[in-house]
Amino acid sequence: MLRFLPFCALAAALVPATANADPAPFDLTGPSLRVGVTHGTTTLPIAQVPRLATGDRVTIAADLPTGKRDDGERYLLVAGFLRGATEPPPRSWFFKAETWKAKKATIALKVPEGARQLVVFLVPDSGGFDAVVSAVRKQPGAFVRAVQDLDQASLDRARLDAFLDGIHALERTRPERIEAVSPLLSRSLAVKLKAECLDLTADLQASCLTQSRESLLLADGQSSTLADTLVGAPTDLALQLSATPAGGLGYYSPYIGVVRDLAKIFGAFQSTQFRYIPALARVREDRMALLLNAAPSFASPKSVMVVAMPVIETGTPQTPTLRRAEADRLVCAAKPDLVLPVEGAPLIYATKFAHDMSLRVTTPQGGVVELPVQANAERSGYVLDQVGMRTTGLSAVTDATLHGRWGFTPFDGPRFRLQVPSAGGWQMVDTDPENLVVGRDNPVALAGPTPSCVEAVTLVGASGEAPLAWTTNGDRIGLTLPLGKTAPGKLTLLVKQYGIETSEKIALTALAEAGRIDGLTLYAGDTAGTLAGTRLDLVASMAVDGVAFKPGEVMRADKGDLLGLTADAAPNFAAGQTKTALVTLTDGRKRSVKVTVAAARPKATLIAKSVIAPPSPGLAVTLAGVTAIAQDARITFSLRAEGTTRFAAGDSVEIGAVAGGPTMTVASGRGLTVQDERIAVISVEPGKALGVSAHGPLRWRLVQNGVAGDWVPLTSLVRIPALAGLNCAEACTLAGADLFLIESVAANAGFAEAARVPEGFTGSSFAVPKPVGGMLYLKLRDDPGVTATVAVKG
Repeated sequence: MLRFLPFCALAAALVPATANADPAPFDLTGPSLRVGVTHGTTTLPIAQVPRLATGDRVTIAADLPTGKRDDGERYLLVAGFLRGATEPPPRSWFFKAETWKAKKATIALKVPEGARQLVVFLVPDSGGFDAVVSAVRKQPGAFVRAVQDLDQASLDRARLDAFLDGIHALERTRPERIEAVSPLLSRSLAVKLKAECLDLTADLQASCLTQSRESLLLADGQSSTLADTLVGAPTDLALQLSATPAGGLGYYSPYIGVVRDLAKIFGAFQSTQFRYIPALARVREDRMALLLNAAPSFASPKSVMVVAMPVIETGTPQTPTLRRAEADRLVCAAKPDLVLPVEGAPLIYATKFAHDMSLRVTTPQGGVVELPVQANAERSGYVLDQVGMRTTGLSAVTDATLHGRWGFTPFDGPRFRLQVPSAGGWQMVDTDPENLVVGRDNPVALAGPTPSCVEAVTLVGASGEAPLAWTTNGDRIGLTLPLGKTAPGKLTLLVKQYGIETSEKIALTALAEAGRIDGLTLYAGDTAGTLAGTRLDLVASMAVDGVAFKPGEVMRADKGDLLGLTADAAPNFAAGQTKTALVTLTDGRKRSVKVTVAAARPKATLIAKSVIAPPSPGLAVTLAGVTAIAQDARITFSLRAEGTTRFAAGDSVEIGAVAGGPTMTVASGRGLTVQDERIAVISVEPGKALGVSAHGPLRWRLVQNGVAGDWVPLTSLVRIPALAGLNCAEACTLAGADLFLIESVAANAGFAEAARVPEGFTGSSFAVPKPVGGMLYLKLRDDPGVTATVAVKG
């Protein structure tokens, strides 16, 4: 529906206005009319009659005080038919009723052939009837136009009143809902919404939305305002619009009033005796309550109130074209507050023209069930006036049609596809379960048999339950899982449907952010392999051709991780073979990685070793055997190549502490001597190369062509204190430097009655047992399992 002539412009059409004066609003309460219409054998109140037709019988009565006024003035009720802009109606088409006489207060008339409009006047008794008939017959075209404008303005006013009533009802009851409901009312009734009002507090929104009433009426949302469209437009455009049903069913259109000055057109009717004032009608059942923009007067010029009746149709009755607001959306038959979304006819919400509306549901047996519905502007559609539908016996998808009467004419609205809910069948689709990662929101799509019947979706996890919003698209619903602050673990989605008591459960797993696997190193003959990548702490296991590998400790390397994995036995993989390793993460996710088995790593065994300690300036501390060496000692050891390994000039041996820390590399010609391809000898001073703080067990491994063999135990590096001497006057005292390196001192190898050196000792001497046989025994902190001896003079 397009926007029609504003109410104030109508006043200008009927009452001459002084220059530069704003027309008065329609805010004066006038009298009321009682109108009923009979079409064939059916009688309806005027509120349910959008158009009249030839042969209709109309009864009109005025609600006015009975009896004669003190000044002798009374109102006649006058009704007259109009037929065309250039065709004066015959005098026989005018009827009058004497409102002050009970038996003559009602007009009963029949719409004659050729009539196009019906207009009602409230006219002063003294000479008013003849004056009205004469004015209409002299210039019928102006009356045709003005009456049509009044009719349309009353309909526009009905839309506006419905909007205002809805806003005021919310203001009284639930003002906090104005922001959410007002756009729906605006869309349903084609009323302009002042969006800036919604930025105010709830208690100020209603008054803001309802200011400037006359500027609220809009087009249908698809066109600009009437003034923007037609002011200054050529006359032929206005006449083209007048030929459209929305523009006036082929008569003079109110659009012309935007281009021309209606005040001048109607000014010819004004006289010194009578002044015509327009009346808008607010219709309820058979009562038309009149609203005026000027106070009636019995003084000259006397006032004639003009009321427009519905237009008289010719040909096939026109009914509104209702459309489904959401064309592809299915409607759930089991929803307790079932809404059938429609659009295209704001008057279904603002008037009772569409009445006896129902939803016709077709059963599988071919029967039809009619369910009453009511138009609801706040919900932009028709709502069932019962709690849900009985879905027993209906098909999974059932056809239903909106049906009712537009005035006297039956009409069908849009067809709806109703879904009947069924249990089961819900599942996650188009979403990789491995993408459900914690620390972020995750979009998810669910597919099920009846998406329109979803009542609620709830996410259940360790932290509790969270309701989720969703959107429907075809046979799917889309939602977002809020996993921003969720810990990895099991989750459950509960899908609740109308009419189904039990919620459907969909099991999910919230995953930690998975790292990447850059590669796998696997050597022929090895029981272990090494994964490279990130977040390898999430690796639970690995399998290669059925051989299971268990993860070890994760080590940092550059910007990634290295993870060693070990099998119970060495798999029979040959160098050069291509394998696929299946890596399983702790949350069940799996990753695959291709690997080419590398040649066997170099292998060698320790043949022999010897230690040379330099002379000590004080008391010499002697370490028995080669299981431990002093920090300043030199160790020499020999290796034998094993398997396919052969020594070459480019080989090297790495030596390092078992506990980690620095390592040293011994290369050919710089401590490593290749005796032949099967034997190599290494001679080093590990204490100097590894630093003064290095101590503890040492290990070695052979490196060939950048590939290292297994670590092999070598010896233990211990730091030796510098002992200056032993003084045994009354008691024995051992003197020297770095005495904190000693754990305990005894006079026997069994360490009976040993003297313990306090941790962190900083002195230069301490009491020790008297030596027996010129020998003291020491346990050193770097390796308490090794016993050192010191030869002294007892």
